[in-house]
Amino acid sequence: MVASPTIPLEVLIRRMMPVSATPDQRKDIDALLKALEGKAHKRNIKRTRPHYRLLGPQGESVPLPDTVFIVLERVAEVLARGDAISIVPVGKELTTQQAADLLTISRQYLVRLLNAGLIPCARTGKHRRLRIEDVLEYKRKRDRERKATLSELTRLSEDSGGYDELK
Repeated sequence: MVASPTIPLEVLIRRMMPVSATPDQRKDIDALLKALEGKAHKRNIKRTRPHYRLLGPQGESVPLPDTVFIVLERVAEVLARGDAISIVPVGKELTTQQAADLLTISRQYLVRLLNAGLIPCARTGKHRRLRIEDVLEYKRKRDRERKATLSELTRLSEDSGGYDELK
């Protein structure tokens, strides 16, 4: 999702909503990725600890730790492919709305999943909180089950002679 006039990009990122690059940003992201990959390649060859710096709008220079550089490199890689990305801190507790947004389901459906015990949650007063790890594990399990079901449907369709026009 790209920021809209009603929802600024910073808000989307803080809400852990997926963001993607606009078509006009893709060229700059491709150039950034090439520059970062070049530095990463040189870093591996030299086996020395490089020193990266981030240049601010007023010309100020701030050291860029290796961990931030590696994350930046991965973010540029994902955006350059045209995919969306979310940044979620490990150990983060989510509201039911944040978890529903992450799973791309309605909050009401998520509450049904919680009531059925399919995703663990904790209560803080009247509100439920979910650990990001639990939500992502449910998502991985759901995705595996969907893929297996689609594979089985494809196999059944092929076995019954369906989709002759594709042969």
